[in-house]
Amino acid sequence: VQLQASGGGFVQAGGYLRLSCAASRDISSRVTMGWYRQAPGMQRELVAEVDSGGYTNYGDSVKGRFTMSRDNAKRMVYLQMNSLKPEDTAVYYCRLQSFALSPKYDRDYWGLGTLVTVSS
Repeated sequence: VQLQASGGGFVQAGGYLRLSCAASRDISSRVTMGWYRQAPGMQRELVAEVDSGGYTNYGDSVKGRFTMSRDNAKRMVYLQMNSLKPEDTAVYYCRLQSFALSPKYDRDYWGLGTLVTVSS
């Protein structure tokens, strides 16, 4: 399974970016898609995730500013990032978690990441 993230770049504080992640497999059933980020010297943290039922969970630092969405037909997820802050600077990773009827068949995949830089 491959996850291709795109849309990162350089933006000034207060600006916006939209990240996209394309999956090479079906994501419509029993799949949670997520965005995570890792800043230099920091641990990777959850930005947002959405499960197969459409329930979305956001990290506290991005609530009200970022919106995650998914398009199962296109095998795509998106992250709309508004009101960007310098502290949002990080490499953003796409994650796919698939859940089988038997947990031993659960799978976890990560993309390579896309860099977002927010200047003050």
